[in-house]
Amino acid sequence: MNSAIHSMHVIGSRQWGGAERFYCRLTAALAERGHPVTAVLPATSALRAGLPASVPQLHVGMRGVWDLWSAFQLRRCIRAHAPRIVQTYMGRATRLTHLPAGRPPVHVARLGGYYDLKDYRHAHAWIGNTRDLCDYLVRGGFPPDRVFLIGNFVDSPAPVSHDVLTGLRSRLGLPDNVRVVLGMGRFHPNKGFEDLLAAFAALPPDPPSYLLLVGDGPLREALKRFASELKVESRVIWPGWRNDVTPYYALADVFVSPSRHEPLGNVILEAWAHGVPVIATRTAGAGALIDDGVSGLLVNIGDTETLAARLHVLLAESPAMRQRLIEGGRKTLETKHSREVIVEACLDVYRRLLRAP
Repeated sequence: MNSAIHSMHVIGSRQWGGAERFYCRLTAALAERGHPVTAVLPATSALRAGLPASVPQLHVGMRGVWDLWSAFQLRRCIRAHAPRIVQTYMGRATRLTHLPAGRPPVHVARLGGYYDLKDYRHAHAWIGNTRDLCDYLVRGGFPPDRVFLIGNFVDSPAPVSHDVLTGLRSRLGLPDNVRVVLGMGRFHPNKGFEDLLAAFAALPPDPPSYLLLVGDGPLREALKRFASELKVESRVIWPGWRNDVTPYYALADVFVSPSRHEPLGNVILEAWAHGVPVIATRTAGAGALIDDGVSGLLVNIGDTETLAARLHVLLAESPAMRQRLIEGGRKTLETKHSREVIVEACLDVYRRLLRAP
Protein backbone atom coordinates (compact mmCIF):
# COMPACT_ATOMS: atom_id res chain seq x y z
CA MET A 1 0.00 0.00 0.00
CA ASN A 2 1.83 3.08 -1.25
CA SER A 3 -0.98 5.62 -1.07
CA ALA A 4 -0.91 8.48 1.41
CA ILE A 5 -2.26 7.74 4.88
CA HIS A 6 -4.18 10.51 6.61
CA SER A 7 -3.48 10.40 10.35
CA MET A 8 -4.86 12.53 13.17
CA HIS A 9 -2.61 13.07 16.20
CA VAL A 10 -4.26 13.97 19.49
CA ILE A 11 -2.41 15.34 22.54
CA GLY A 12 -3.76 17.09 25.62
CA SER A 13 -0.53 18.76 26.78
CA ARG A 14 -0.32 22.47 27.39
CA GLN A 15 3.40 22.72 28.21
CA TRP A 16 6.56 21.49 26.54
CA GLY A 17 8.32 18.26 27.42
CA GLY A 18 10.15 15.46 25.64
CA ALA A 19 6.98 13.72 24.45
CA GLU A 20 5.57 17.02 23.25
CA ARG A 21 8.65 17.87 21.19
CA PHE A 22 8.49 14.41 19.62
CA TYR A 23 4.79 14.96 18.79
CA CYS A 24 5.70 18.08 16.83
CA ARG A 25 8.63 16.40 15.10
CA LEU A 26 6.65 13.33 14.06
CA THR A 27 3.64 15.20 12.70
CA ALA A 28 5.94 17.50 10.71
CA ALA A 29 7.93 14.55 9.35
CA LEU A 30 4.82 12.65 8.25
CA ALA A 31 3.55 15.74 6.44
CA GLU A 32 6.93 16.17 4.74
CA ARG A 33 6.66 12.59 3.45
CA GLY A 34 3.37 13.49 1.76
CA HIS A 35 1.02 11.91 4.30
CA PRO A 36 -1.75 14.28 5.41
CA VAL A 37 -1.66 15.01 9.14
CA THR A 38 -4.14 16.77 11.40
CA ALA A 39 -3.03 17.89 14.85
CA VAL A 40 -5.60 18.06 17.65
CA LEU A 41 -4.56 19.88 20.83
CA PRO A 42 -5.84 22.48 23.30
CA ALA A 43 -6.10 26.05 22.07
CA THR A 44 -4.01 27.10 25.09
CA SER A 45 -1.21 24.64 24.33
CA ALA A 46 2.33 25.96 23.89
CA LEU A 47 2.80 23.24 21.27
CA ARG A 48 0.76 25.22 18.76
CA ALA A 49 3.82 27.38 18.02
CA GLY A 50 5.96 24.28 17.39
CA LEU A 51 3.81 22.86 14.60
CA PRO A 52 4.61 23.81 10.99
CA ALA A 53 2.07 25.41 8.67
CA SER A 54 1.90 22.11 6.76
CA VAL A 55 0.12 20.53 9.75
CA PRO A 56 -3.42 21.92 10.20
CA GLN A 57 -4.59 22.30 13.79
CA LEU A 58 -7.91 21.62 15.49
CA HIS A 59 -8.40 22.82 19.04
CA VAL A 60 -10.16 20.82 21.77
CA GLY A 61 -9.97 21.69 25.46
CA MET A 62 -9.26 18.21 26.90
CA ARG A 63 -9.50 19.44 30.49
CA GLY A 64 -9.83 15.99 32.06
CA VAL A 65 -11.20 12.47 31.78
CA TRP A 66 -14.75 13.63 32.58
CA ASP A 67 -14.69 16.40 29.99
CA LEU A 68 -17.66 15.09 28.02
CA TRP A 69 -17.79 18.16 25.81
CA SER A 70 -14.20 17.53 24.66
CA ALA A 71 -14.99 13.86 24.04
CA PHE A 72 -17.90 14.97 21.85
CA GLN A 73 -15.69 17.48 20.03
CA LEU A 74 -13.10 14.79 19.33
CA ARG A 75 -15.72 12.49 17.82
CA ARG A 76 -16.99 15.34 15.67
CA CYS A 77 -13.46 16.20 14.49
CA ILE A 78 -12.82 12.59 13.56
CA ARG A 79 -16.09 12.30 11.62
CA ALA A 80 -15.52 15.58 9.81
CA HIS A 81 -11.91 14.94 8.77
CA ALA A 82 -12.09 11.15 8.30
CA PRO A 83 -8.52 10.16 9.14
CA ARG A 84 -7.56 6.51 8.66
CA ILE A 85 -5.39 6.50 11.79
CA VAL A 86 -6.04 8.35 15.05
CA GLN A 87 -2.91 8.35 17.20
CA THR A 88 -3.25 9.54 20.78
CA TYR A 89 -0.43 10.54 23.10
CA MET A 90 -0.44 9.86 26.84
CA GLY A 91 -3.41 9.46 29.12
CA ARG A 92 -5.72 12.41 28.71
CA ALA A 93 -6.04 12.28 24.94
CA THR A 94 -6.34 8.49 24.99
CA ARG A 95 -9.05 8.40 27.65
CA LEU A 96 -11.17 10.89 25.73
CA THR A 97 -10.87 9.07 22.40
CA HIS A 98 -13.21 6.09 21.87
CA LEU A 99 -13.66 4.61 18.41
CA PRO A 100 -15.49 1.49 17.19
CA ALA A 101 -13.25 -1.45 16.33
CA GLY A 102 -13.15 -3.38 13.06
CA ARG A 103 -12.98 -0.48 10.60
CA PRO A 104 -11.04 2.73 10.07
CA PRO A 105 -10.13 4.91 11.71
CA VAL A 106 -7.80 2.74 13.75
CA HIS A 107 -7.06 4.10 17.22
CA VAL A 108 -3.34 3.79 18.02
CA ALA A 109 -2.35 4.78 21.56
CA ARG A 110 1.28 5.80 21.98
CA LEU A 111 2.84 5.35 25.42
CA GLY A 112 6.07 6.89 26.63
CA GLY A 113 5.78 5.67 30.23
CA TYR A 114 4.52 2.93 32.51
CA TYR A 115 1.02 4.33 32.82
CA ASP A 116 -2.09 2.77 34.34
CA LEU A 117 -3.13 0.36 31.61
CA LYS A 118 -6.85 0.60 32.30
CA ASP A 119 -6.78 3.97 30.53
CA TYR A 120 -5.45 2.38 27.33
CA ARG A 121 -7.30 -0.93 26.86
CA HIS A 122 -10.01 0.54 24.62
CA ALA A 123 -7.53 1.49 21.88
CA HIS A 124 -7.11 -0.80 18.87
CA ALA A 125 -3.28 -0.93 18.86
CA TRP A 126 -0.44 0.39 20.98
CA ILE A 127 3.04 1.83 20.38
CA GLY A 128 5.71 1.74 23.07
CA ASN A 129 8.96 3.60 22.56
CA THR A 130 11.16 0.99 24.29
CA ARG A 131 11.21 -2.82 24.31
CA ASP A 132 10.67 -2.86 28.07
CA LEU A 133 7.57 -0.71 27.71
CA CYS A 134 6.18 -3.04 25.03
CA ASP A 135 6.86 -6.01 27.33
CA TYR A 136 4.98 -4.15 30.09
CA LEU A 137 1.96 -3.88 27.79
CA VAL A 138 2.06 -7.56 26.86
CA ARG A 139 2.44 -8.60 30.50
CA GLY A 140 -0.60 -6.45 31.18
CA GLY A 141 -2.71 -8.55 28.83
CA PHE A 142 -2.48 -6.56 25.61
CA PRO A 143 -2.40 -8.67 22.41
CA PRO A 144 1.26 -9.03 21.28
CA ASP A 145 0.37 -8.72 17.60
CA ARG A 146 -1.08 -5.26 18.29
CA VAL A 147 1.84 -3.93 20.36
CA PHE A 148 4.59 -2.25 18.34
CA LEU A 149 8.03 -0.95 19.25
CA ILE A 150 8.84 2.40 17.68
CA GLY A 151 11.47 4.63 19.24
CA ASN A 152 11.86 8.38 19.01
CA PHE A 153 13.96 10.54 16.73
CA VAL A 154 15.35 14.04 16.96
CA ASP A 155 16.06 16.51 14.19
CA SER A 156 19.59 17.29 13.03
CA PRO A 157 20.54 20.64 14.58
CA ALA A 158 21.43 23.68 12.53
CA PRO A 159 24.96 25.05 13.04
CA VAL A 160 25.34 27.77 15.67
CA SER A 161 27.50 30.71 14.69
CA HIS A 162 30.45 31.89 16.76
CA ASP A 163 28.74 35.25 17.30
CA VAL A 164 25.58 33.59 18.65
CA LEU A 165 27.58 31.46 21.08
CA THR A 166 29.70 34.41 22.18
CA GLY A 167 26.58 36.47 22.83
CA LEU A 168 24.93 33.63 24.77
CA ARG A 169 28.01 33.09 26.95
CA SER A 170 28.01 36.79 27.74
CA ARG A 171 24.30 36.88 28.64
CA LEU A 172 24.67 33.81 30.85
CA GLY A 173 27.77 35.18 32.59
CA LEU A 174 29.75 32.11 31.53
CA PRO A 175 33.54 32.60 31.63
CA ASP A 176 35.51 31.58 28.56
CA ASN A 177 37.96 29.31 30.37
CA VAL A 178 35.52 26.90 32.05
CA ARG A 179 34.17 23.47 31.11
CA VAL A 180 30.39 23.31 30.84
CA VAL A 181 28.22 20.52 32.25
CA LEU A 182 24.68 20.56 30.85
CA GLY A 183 21.49 19.17 32.38
CA MET A 184 18.11 19.66 30.75
CA GLY A 185 14.50 18.83 31.51
CA ARG A 186 11.61 19.32 33.87
CA PHE A 187 12.53 20.05 37.47
CA HIS A 188 10.63 17.11 38.91
CA PRO A 189 11.68 14.46 41.47
CA ASN A 190 11.89 11.80 38.73
CA LYS A 191 14.59 13.75 36.91
CA GLY A 192 17.19 13.55 39.69
CA PHE A 193 18.65 17.04 39.40
CA GLU A 194 19.48 17.00 43.12
CA ASP A 195 21.90 14.15 42.36
CA LEU A 196 23.50 16.11 39.53
CA LEU A 197 23.97 19.12 41.81
CA ALA A 198 25.55 16.93 44.50
CA ALA A 199 27.92 15.32 41.97
CA PHE A 200 28.82 18.71 40.50
CA ALA A 201 29.63 20.02 43.99
CA ALA A 202 32.01 17.07 44.50
CA LEU A 203 34.10 17.84 41.41
CA PRO A 204 37.70 18.95 42.02
CA PRO A 205 38.47 22.58 41.19
CA ASP A 206 40.61 21.65 38.19
CA PRO A 207 39.48 21.91 35.47
CA PRO A 208 37.14 24.78 36.44
CA SER A 209 33.55 24.02 35.52
CA TYR A 210 30.05 25.51 35.42
CA LEU A 211 26.69 23.74 35.43
CA LEU A 212 23.88 24.80 33.07
CA LEU A 213 20.45 23.57 34.17
CA VAL A 214 18.07 24.33 31.31
CA GLY A 215 14.43 23.77 32.24
CA ASP A 216 11.76 24.59 34.75
CA GLY A 217 9.29 22.90 37.03
CA PRO A 218 7.96 22.58 40.57
CA LEU A 219 11.40 21.96 42.15
CA ARG A 220 13.09 25.03 40.73
CA GLU A 221 13.30 27.01 43.97
CA ALA A 222 14.16 23.92 46.04
CA LEU A 223 17.00 23.09 43.65
CA LYS A 224 18.31 26.64 43.90
CA ARG A 225 18.31 26.39 47.69
CA PHE A 226 20.14 23.07 47.47
CA ALA A 227 22.78 24.62 45.19
CA SER A 228 23.25 27.33 47.80
CA GLU A 229 23.62 24.76 50.60
CA LEU A 230 26.25 22.99 48.51
CA LYS A 231 28.02 26.35 48.01
CA VAL A 232 28.01 26.04 44.21
CA GLU A 233 25.31 28.62 43.47
CA SER A 234 27.83 30.98 41.84
CA ARG A 235 28.70 28.26 39.28
CA VAL A 236 25.17 27.08 38.46
CA ILE A 237 23.20 28.90 35.75
CA TRP A 238 19.41 28.62 35.37
CA PRO A 239 18.35 29.78 31.87
CA GLY A 240 14.76 28.57 32.32
CA TRP A 241 12.79 26.55 29.78
CA ARG A 242 14.03 26.98 26.21
CA ASN A 243 12.40 25.68 23.04
CA ASP A 244 15.56 26.25 21.01
CA VAL A 245 18.02 24.08 22.90
CA THR A 246 20.72 23.89 20.20
CA PRO A 247 22.83 26.82 21.48
CA TYR A 248 22.96 25.28 24.96
CA TYR A 249 24.14 21.92 23.64
CA ALA A 250 26.73 23.82 21.58
CA LEU A 251 28.13 25.31 24.81
CA ALA A 252 28.32 21.95 26.58
CA ASP A 253 31.38 19.78 27.13
CA VAL A 254 29.35 17.00 28.76
CA PHE A 255 25.62 16.26 28.96
CA VAL A 256 24.23 14.50 32.04
CA SER A 257 20.86 12.75 32.35
CA PRO A 258 20.62 12.05 36.13
CA SER A 259 17.06 10.69 36.12
CA ARG A 260 15.72 8.35 38.78
CA HIS A 261 12.93 7.19 36.45
CA GLU A 262 13.08 7.58 32.67
CA PRO A 263 11.26 5.28 30.23
CA LEU A 264 13.30 6.55 27.24
CA GLY A 265 15.24 9.82 27.46
CA ASN A 266 14.75 12.13 24.47
CA VAL A 267 17.47 14.40 25.84
CA ILE A 268 20.03 11.62 25.30
CA LEU A 269 19.04 11.48 21.63
CA GLU A 270 19.31 15.27 21.45
CA ALA A 271 22.77 15.26 23.01
CA TRP A 272 23.95 12.64 20.50
CA ALA A 273 22.52 14.70 17.64
CA HIS A 274 24.45 17.74 18.89
CA GLY A 275 27.71 15.82 19.25
CA VAL A 276 27.95 16.04 23.05
CA PRO A 277 29.24 13.09 25.13
CA VAL A 278 26.64 11.67 27.51
CA ILE A 279 26.61 10.40 31.08
CA ALA A 280 23.31 8.91 32.26
CA THR A 281 21.89 6.92 35.13
CA ARG A 282 20.85 3.31 34.56
CA THR A 283 17.16 3.96 34.06
CA ALA A 284 15.17 1.64 31.82
CA GLY A 285 15.39 4.14 28.97
CA ALA A 286 19.06 5.07 29.22
CA GLY A 287 20.03 1.45 29.77
CA ALA A 288 18.27 0.51 26.53
CA LEU A 289 19.79 3.38 24.55
CA ILE A 290 23.40 3.49 25.75
CA ASP A 291 26.13 0.92 25.29
CA ASP A 292 28.26 1.74 28.34
CA GLY A 293 31.68 2.97 27.32
CA VAL A 294 30.76 3.02 23.62
CA SER A 295 27.93 5.54 23.13
CA GLY A 296 27.96 7.03 26.63
CA LEU A 297 28.77 6.34 30.26
CA LEU A 298 26.27 4.81 32.69
CA VAL A 299 26.14 5.13 36.49
CA ASN A 300 23.73 3.66 39.02
CA ILE A 301 20.75 5.79 40.01
CA GLY A 302 21.58 8.04 42.97
CA ASP A 303 25.30 7.16 42.93
CA THR A 304 26.58 10.72 43.09
CA GLU A 305 30.14 9.65 43.92
CA THR A 306 30.53 7.64 40.72
CA LEU A 307 28.71 10.31 38.74
CA ALA A 308 31.21 12.90 39.97
CA ALA A 309 34.13 10.60 39.12
CA ARG A 310 32.87 9.96 35.59
CA LEU A 311 32.14 13.64 35.11
CA HIS A 312 35.69 14.49 36.11
CA VAL A 313 37.06 11.91 33.68
CA LEU A 314 35.14 13.41 30.75
CA LEU A 315 35.99 16.97 31.72
CA ALA A 316 39.68 16.32 32.31
CA GLU A 317 40.59 13.46 29.94
CA SER A 318 42.10 13.74 26.48
CA PRO A 319 39.79 14.58 23.55
CA ALA A 320 40.13 11.00 22.20
CA MET A 321 37.82 9.49 24.82
CA ARG A 322 35.23 12.22 24.36
CA GLN A 323 35.34 11.80 20.59
CA ARG A 324 34.91 8.04 20.86
CA LEU A 325 31.70 8.50 22.88
CA ILE A 326 30.45 11.18 20.50
CA GLU A 327 30.96 8.91 17.50
CA GLY A 328 29.32 5.98 19.28
CA GLY A 329 26.27 8.06 20.10
CA ARG A 330 26.01 9.38 16.56
CA LYS A 331 26.19 5.87 15.12
CA THR A 332 23.40 4.64 17.40
CA LEU A 333 21.29 7.64 16.43
CA GLU A 334 21.78 7.09 12.71
CA THR A 335 21.07 3.36 12.73
CA LYS A 336 18.23 3.16 15.25
CA HIS A 337 16.77 6.62 15.88
CA SER A 338 17.02 8.61 12.67
CA ARG A 339 14.03 10.49 11.28
CA GLU A 340 13.91 8.13 8.29
CA VAL A 341 13.97 4.96 10.40
CA ILE A 342 11.26 6.09 12.84
CA VAL A 343 8.90 7.63 10.28
CA GLU A 344 9.10 4.53 8.08
CA ALA A 345 8.41 2.34 11.13
CA CYS A 346 5.28 4.40 11.91
CA LEU A 347 4.04 4.15 8.34
CA ASP A 348 4.69 0.41 8.29
CA VAL A 349 2.58 -0.03 11.45
CA TYR A 350 -0.20 2.10 9.97
CA ARG A 351 -0.20 0.00 6.77
CA ARG A 352 -0.27 -3.26 8.70
CA LEU A 353 -3.16 -2.10 10.86
CA LEU A 354 -5.16 -0.89 7.87
CA ARG A 355 -4.66 -4.23 6.10
CA ALA A 356 -5.65 -6.25 9.18
CA PRO A 357 -9.20 -7.60 9.33
